[in-house]
Amino acid sequence: MSARPPLENIRQINDAVRYAPVSARYKVYIIDEVHMMSGPAFNAFLKTLEEPPPHAKFIFATTEIRKVPVTVLSRCQRFDLRRIDAAVLVAYLARICAAEGVAADAEALQALARAAEGSARDALSLTDQAIAHAAGRITLEGVRTMLGLADRARIIDLFALVMGGDLAGALAELRGLYDAGADPGSVLTELAEFTHLVTRLKIVPAAASDSSLTQAERVRGGEFAAQLSVRALSRTWQMLLKAIAEVKDANRPLPAAEMALVRLVHAADLPTPDDAVRMLQAAPQGGAGAATRPAGGSIAGSGPAAAMTQGAYSRTSGAANPSPRAAAPQTAPQPAAPAALVIATLEDIVAMAARHRDIKLQTAIQRDLRLVSIKPGRLQVALAETGSRGIANELSGKLKEWTGQTWLVDMVQAEGQATLREQKQAAERERKETAATHPAVKALMTAFPGARIVDVHSRSAVEASGHLEAALDDMDAGLAASLESGEGLYDTDGDPYSDIEF
Repeated sequence: MSARPPLENIRQINDAVRYAPVSARYKVYIIDEVHMMSGPAFNAFLKTLEEPPPHAKFIFATTEIRKVPVTVLSRCQRFDLRRIDAAVLVAYLARICAAEGVAADAEALQALARAAEGSARDALSLTDQAIAHAAGRITLEGVRTMLGLADRARIIDLFALVMGGDLAGALAELRGLYDAGADPGSVLTELAEFTHLVTRLKIVPAAASDSSLTQAERVRGGEFAAQLSVRALSRTWQMLLKAIAEVKDANRPLPAAEMALVRLVHAADLPTPDDAVRMLQAAPQGGAGAATRPAGGSIAGSGPAAAMTQGAYSRTSGAANPSPRAAAPQTAPQPAAPAALVIATLEDIVAMAARHRDIKLQTAIQRDLRLVSIKPGRLQVALAETGSRGIANELSGKLKEWTGQTWLVDMVQAEGQATLREQKQAAERERKETAATHPAVKALMTAFPGARIVDVHSRSAVEASGHLEAALDDMDAGLAASLESGEGLYDTDGDPYSDIEF
């Protein structure tokens, strides 16, 4: 059948399927890319699928199973075909080349298998093209030229230059690959693939035994895996994914790829947030010398890879979090309310709404109510411009439900206190202003031009909670996004950092 059988073809199948085969046991109908059939064609086929003749067999092939109507899927037995391992594909292509009398280098077949991404059909098509392109022996250089790929060894060199913070060397290497015929988007894609390989080797060292890997990938990838942190690799992966999309959409791919390397190298040259904290703690009260940025590639050792140890290429938030002495005093956590509920402040009502998981009312109280007075059984509040007068009745009913007492909630025309949200924002501004006067913070802001104070918290509170590592991981993901956008530091939800504490 054709790749997209029209309605008329389906009608022909319905007419012919009723007759038994002449010289075989079964009639087998194979429809490729079945998801491309039209709705009327599927409807015309349903009757035959519901009651197929015993001598008829139907095989449907598709790569878009979700586009096949459920009425058809329910009448079929489904077999999901897995991607073929690269090592199996290499052996398969080698047998085909031997049978066809075509000489092929092992590394060339590995490149073809990698480009096929587990599809035997794509591997055969690419091999056929390689045979025609080579007009003789299939070589790695010929496959690279055909597919627009970069030299794998040079990709590894580029990776080392980027992680070592050598921007001039990285740009020169990219230009060399481009002049050799490599597509800039393909260079970044292969750079991302090698980043993924290094991450796999770090987490699963046994992955080095994969026969589809070249000797350079196996040896040098293992060296990088021993030296790089998962955080740095994860950040590099995130930045490369965004850069690949940018290069594809750019009118001038090479400059877009170069700017991506600039961002990557800039990130590689920054210290980690915990290193920055240690620098702050080690800095004298009035000296800025201890808070200077370490030079990329200045770590003991030789070669670009030497700069990839001791955090020279990792992350920094640009957010200043001084020692607890510089932070505004914070109130110690209050003990839980006793059994007899006491409501003396608006914060008590917010806490009660939080305990009862009424997030909508909790948010409305914090945002829309200005406290005028509060007494047992009576609450007087002024309404902010964003508030709804219906909140009074809702809050009165909730308080009676939660406390067992009748509460009268009055809306009055008075100034009232600032809303809880406004109070929180004012306190945050005050903490930042206080932190900005600390000598160590000034030194850090000087060492990192463009950095800004995002929030100030007590280090002891985070250490007590045991969430420092999780906070650093979140900061790492946010740093990658901030370096890509150039709009400051934001967390993975797109909000400015407000929960990263030291």
